[in-house]
Amino acid sequence: MKILIDADGCPVVDIAVRLAKENGVDCYILCDTSHVFEKTGATTMVFSKGADSVDFALVNRVSAGDIVITQDYGLAAMCLSKNAVVIDQDGMEYTAQNIDPLLNARHTARRIRSSGGRLKGPKKRSAAQDERFKAKLAALLYNRSIT
Repeated sequence: MKILIDADGCPVVDIAVRLAKENGVDCYILCDTSHVFEKTGATTMVFSKGADSVDFALVNRVSAGDIVITQDYGLAAMCLSKNAVVIDQDGMEYTAQNIDPLLNARHTARRIRSSGGRLKGPKKRSAAQDERFKAKLAALLYNRSIT
C-alpha cells in the first residue's frame, strides 16, 4: 500500500505526508511544473503542464489497495476502477455509490459555466475540514495495518 497525492491545489499535503511517515507508508506527491512540492518523508514526481498529465501519471502508478488523495472526480473514478481507496481533501471517501452523481454534478456545472452562467465558489478552508481529513486518513491507515 502507498499514498498517492494529486498535489496540484491540494491543501492537505503536509497532513498526508506526516501521517504516511508516522505509519511507515510510502507517500508520493504528484504535481506539474507549476506546483513543485518537496516534503521530507515523501517522493515528489513532477510532470509537464499538460491537460490532465498529472492525473494520467497517477492512474498509471496506482494499484489496488493504494490510497489516493484528490479533489478531481474524474481522477477519483479512474482510481476507483483500479480498486484504490480514494478520498478528497475534506476526508470524503469516493465510492461506487457516490461517484456517478458527483460526475453528473460536475458535468452540469461545466454546462452552466460554458453558457455564461456563474457558480458560487468554495468557502474558505477551515480547521474543521483539516481535522476531518486527518481523522479519515488516520482511520484508513489504521484499518489497513490491522488487516
